[in-house]
Amino acid sequence: MAKPAILIVDDEIQVVNAVERDLRAHFHGEYRIVKATSGQEALDAVKQLKRRAAPLALFLVDQRMPNMTGTEFLREAAKLYSDARKVLLTAYADTNAAITSINEIRLDYYLMKPWDPPEQKLYPILDDLLSDWKANTTLPYDGIRVAGTQWSATSHAVKDFLSRNQIPYQWQEIESDPQARLLVEEVNQGKHQLPVVFFPDGSFLIQPTLSNLAEKTGLQTHPSHPFYDLAIIGAGPAGLAAAVYGASEGLKTVMIEKEAAGGQAGTSSRIENYLGFPNGISGADLARRAVTQALRFGVEIINTQEVNAIRLEDPYRIIRFTSGGEISCHALLIATGVSVRRLEAPGIDKLTGAGVYYGAALTDAAFYRDQDIYIVGGANSAGQAAVFFAGYTRTVTILLRSDSLKPAMSQYLIDQIEAIKNIIVMPNVEVVGAKGDEKLQSICVKNRETGSEADYPAAAMFIFIGAAPHTDSVNGLVDRDPAGFILTGPDLFKDGQWTKSWPLKRNPYLLETSAPGIFAAGDVRHGSIKRVASAVGEGAVSVALVHQYLKTV
Repeated sequence: MAKPAILIVDDEIQVVNAVERDLRAHFHGEYRIVKATSGQEALDAVKQLKRRAAPLALFLVDQRMPNMTGTEFLREAAKLYSDARKVLLTAYADTNAAITSINEIRLDYYLMKPWDPPEQKLYPILDDLLSDWKANTTLPYDGIRVAGTQWSATSHAVKDFLSRNQIPYQWQEIESDPQARLLVEEVNQGKHQLPVVFFPDGSFLIQPTLSNLAEKTGLQTHPSHPFYDLAIIGAGPAGLAAAVYGASEGLKTVMIEKEAAGGQAGTSSRIENYLGFPNGISGADLARRAVTQALRFGVEIINTQEVNAIRLEDPYRIIRFTSGGEISCHALLIATGVSVRRLEAPGIDKLTGAGVYYGAALTDAAFYRDQDIYIVGGANSAGQAAVFFAGYTRTVTILLRSDSLKPAMSQYLIDQIEAIKNIIVMPNVEVVGAKGDEKLQSICVKNRETGSEADYPAAAMFIFIGAAPHTDSVNGLVDRDPAGFILTGPDLFKDGQWTKSWPLKRNPYLLETSAPGIFAAGDVRHGSIKRVASAVGEGAVSVALVHQYLKTV
C-alpha cells in the first residue's frame, strides 16, 4: 500500500515550498507530500491519485488563488476524497470565507499565515486531524479495479476473465458508488463505455478486449518461438494434463488458450468426485494448481489467442492464429473441449450477460443473495451450480426437460440437492422466453406435457443445456462425427476398414485423428466420458502416444 498523501495547494511558490519543507520534516516517514500551484493542477493530481486508488489523507489549501479559490477546489476535490481532512490557509481578512467553508464544505480547520513555529502552530493541529483520519478511514484497495454496472455484458465478461485467470480485482458498481461513477465519467470524456479497468500505476483501459486485458495484466499472449515439439490447443483438464506430462518428459511444449485455463471444468463451483480431494475442489482451484505445475516444468502458455486454421506440411503441423502469425510443431493435440449450447428463445440473446448466463457466473453469486434464480439443465455442471448458489439465494429452481435428474447427474449431487431445502426441481419443462428491459426480470416456462406456459419472476438464469465441440479449426482436416466431435483411433475403423482419410500403412494410435501426428483428448473427442478425471487421463495418455509418433518422424 502506498503512503497516504498530503496535498498542498498555493499559488505562491515560496509559500508552497515552505509548507512542503515543514511537512516533510515532520511527516515524511508516514505520508507522501504532493504539491500544486493552482486549483486546476491540484484537481488533476487528485484525479490521478484516485485512478491509482492511492489514499489521500489531508488537503492543505490556500484560500486566495486566481481562477479557483481554496473553497472551490475543496468542494470539487471532496467528491473524490470525501473522507480526507480539509484545512484552509488564510489571511486575517479571509476569516469570513473560512467560516463559510466550515458550514458549506465541512472544513475541518483553518490556519492563519504565517504558522511559525510549526512545532506549536502547525504540527499539533495536523497530527490531531491525521490521527482522526487514520482511526476512521478504511484504506482503499490498491490492486486492479473494475468499474461498471452489474447489467453490462462487457463488465461481466471482464470480471469473468480476471476471475478465471486468478487475477485479483475489486468490483466497483457505479450505480451505488458515486466516486467510482465520477471517475468513470471523467476518463470516458462524455462517452458511455463500460467497464473501465483501473490499474495501480494510474493507467486504465476502457471497454478492453480480453487480449488487451491479458497483456496489461502480464499474461503471455504471443509465442516466443516459431517451433515446438508439442503444441496443445485448449487449456482445460485434458490440455493441462498433456502439458504437464509433455514438458516433464522433455518435450518443448506450448499450450494455446483463447479464454482462461480450466475450460468448462474451471467454472465448476465444487468437484467432489475427483480422486485425491475428499473434501472436493473448485474448478478454478484445480486449474490454478495445474497451471502452476505446468509453468514449473517450462510449459509456454499463450493466452487469449484463437486458432482459426491448421494445415499439414510434413513433417510439421502448422497452426495459424486469428490475430495473424503462425507456429509449427511436430505433434499437435486438440483439447479444445466444448461450450454450452445456446438457448434459442425470445429475449435470451438480448439479456445475455444481464441476468442470463451460460455456465456458472460464480463471481456474481453474492449479488443474488436472497433472490430467486433458475438453473436450466440436469447434468453435473448444473447440479454443482445449484448447490453452490443455494448458499446465497432465496431459492434455486432447476428446470429439466426430462422427468428427473437421474439420467445425467451423479448420485452424490442428486443426494445433496434433495437435502437442500431451497433447491426446487421442476421436471418436464423448457424455457421459451426471457423478459426484461435492461436486465432479466422474468422467464416464460412451458410445461412439455400440457403445453401450458407461465411467467416466473427471476433475478438470474444460468444455462447448462448440452455441449457443442470447438472443432471449426480442423474442419476438413480430420474426420468428425455428425455433431462435430473428433473421431480418433478405433473410431476411424468403419465397415471393416480404416477410413479413407487415413494415409499411412500403420494403424492410427488410440487418440490419433485421421491426420497423423494430430491427436485429440477430452470432451472434444467422439465417445469421451464427460468427466474431469477422464479428460486428465486422456491428456496424460496422449503424451505417451505422441512419443510413439515422434519416433516415426
